[in-house]
Amino acid sequence: MKEATAEFEKIQAISDAEYENYIDLKRKEIVDYHLKNNKSYQEFVGKSEIENWNELPIMTKKEFQKPLSERLSTGFTIKNVYVNKTSGSSGDPFVFAKDKFCHALTWANIITKFGWFNIDFNSSKQARFYGIPLDFIGNKKERLKDVLKNSYRFTIFDLSDEILEKVLLKFQNKKFDYINGYTSSIVLFAKFLQKKNIVLTSVCPTLKCCVVTSEMLFEEDKLLMEKQFGVPVINEYGASELDLIAFQNPNDEWQVNSETIFVEILDENNNVLPNGKEGRIVITSLYNKAHPFIRYDIGDVGILDEKSTIKKPILKKLIGRTNDIAILPSGKKAPGLTFYYVTKSIIEDDGNVKEFVIKQTKIDTFEVEYVSENALTESQILTIEKAITTYLESGLTFTFTRKEKLQRSKSGKLKQFVSMMK
Repeated sequence: MKEATAEFEKIQAISDAEYENYIDLKRKEIVDYHLKNNKSYQEFVGKSEIENWNELPIMTKKEFQKPLSERLSTGFTIKNVYVNKTSGSSGDPFVFAKDKFCHALTWANIITKFGWFNIDFNSSKQARFYGIPLDFIGNKKERLKDVLKNSYRFTIFDLSDEILEKVLLKFQNKKFDYINGYTSSIVLFAKFLQKKNIVLTSVCPTLKCCVVTSEMLFEEDKLLMEKQFGVPVINEYGASELDLIAFQNPNDEWQVNSETIFVEILDENNNVLPNGKEGRIVITSLYNKAHPFIRYDIGDVGILDEKSTIKKPILKKLIGRTNDIAILPSGKKAPGLTFYYVTKSIIEDDGNVKEFVIKQTKIDTFEVEYVSENALTESQILTIEKAITTYLESGLTFTFTRKEKLQRSKSGKLKQFVSMMK
């Protein structure tokens, strides 16, 4: 970690004028390294040398659907690398590896970014809203990790009012410095506090900030959390196989990690788009020698801000995953989150609906499952259908089903839109 921290500080010290040279050098180094030392990448590229960056093929998760041992670079084995697996939220889970220096750099980056908000990983107490394995051994391992990381984990598989009362009690009895976890779970806790008319810092004055990750953060949810927690809410965007991708800075900008990764926005033909244009997020890990992630399509869609620079790119908007697309009867393609945005703006006005998901079951049919104090009225349902007709198209059929609780993935994440169309 000392070596990685020193290297990270050197990277940060590179001037704006020299930063493009740094990025170009690191891109060339990592490509050359894998073309010489990684048989799997050599076969994928089909050439031993590349003159033009844009010649490099785009990698996707499907390229990694083979044993990890076949994907490692020469000199690396499963025993001398950091090994983990993705959550599979995109439908293509896989096991990946990082060399240990690359993994240490990831942590140097995370520690630096949290430090923007006076969070010290060695001493700050974390309130953690994450999933946890339910089997005995897996559960105990994660609990031990939490103890070592000065963290207390709240289970997110049951977030009933009865459970949230116990969560609140923990905040009264422990001196938490920050909250970290899945957006949807933390939003539910904020709604619970709103109902009780409690600002969290009134019972836990040590709280400094809340960092949400892994799921979409909507502006109205952010405002609600900041009001009920009494601290800034910070938006984190990362990928376990890569690194921290973007982290909200103290100026409320979603600052992209330019130190250890290179981010591109590409169109459907793999052309680089100018800042301000929406496209696929493609990422290169500049330091991972154990396993190539070079021009890797992470499966997300986003926009880089026009004011971005090479050293300080700003993520203007994260739109969602490329596989969360609704195909409509007219042939129109719409991000699934469009339905979620429109519906959310209407049914959450009175605080009755706690959370909901939308599923596309047929080309013209959508199911809305929701958890609420009271069932939606006919008037509310008609208003939603009218709004969706205005924003998208007419002739769509909706069913609304009230649930006691919504189904989450094994990791505890809540997928807000799901297309069941094949």
